[in-house]
Amino acid sequence: MSNWSTTMASNKEEVKLFGMKASPFVCRVEIALKLKGVEYKYEVEKFQNLSDTLINYNPVYKKVPVLVHNDKPIAESLVIIEYIDETWKQNPILPSDPSKRALARFWSKFIDDKWLDAIIKVSSTLDEKEIEKGIEETEVALQFLEGELKDKFFGGEEIGLVDITGVFISFWLPIVQEVIGLKLFTSEKFPKLYNWSQDFNNHPIVKEILPPRLETLLAFERSRSESLAASK
Repeated sequence: MSNWSTTMASNKEEVKLFGMKASPFVCRVEIALKLKGVEYKYEVEKFQNLSDTLINYNPVYKKVPVLVHNDKPIAESLVIIEYIDETWKQNPILPSDPSKRALARFWSKFIDDKWLDAIIKVSSTLDEKEIEKGIEETEVALQFLEGELKDKFFGGEEIGLVDITGVFISFWLPIVQEVIGLKLFTSEKFPKLYNWSQDFNNHPIVKEILPPRLETLLAFERSRSESLAASK
């Protein structure tokens, strides 16, 4: 292909990401895009005041993130990451081996289905029994992940799907436990997972994407207070 043709093909490709900086789900997609070296335009959405464009792109869930590639929208963070990995082949996020790829999907789904549900129980209620149940479920889930971690990252020596999914644990969990006054995730309880979180958060690409900690802490405190007040 000539240089002119290559330039024309590049110009035709348009990538937009609709998101919010405080969202860990959007953060996942940004990390994947940056790992791949994909240029994209960030369309900022406002909490509880989503644009008509976003709702038109994601009428089923009406939420971020939404990736729009050449006018084709893709929703849900894990679905988007797999799309990114399949579309841009450089710096693979999922393993090439089918069994390892299936395992990566399993643990990513585990984080969203088990760990995320548990931590929501802890952070979004004042009911002591629910909090205790959430703490127990959170620690069990973290113990499973502690046992699964064999290398520097879940993806080996390089970041993979499970690592990106786990940004909620590496960056947002310490903020959650600071706000609610609990110590669920410590180096004493989960040494391998804790070291992983430090390595992951300090990875150059991840560090570039993560929102300011103080700003995120204040946003979570405000969101939690509003949620608890509404539930009374």
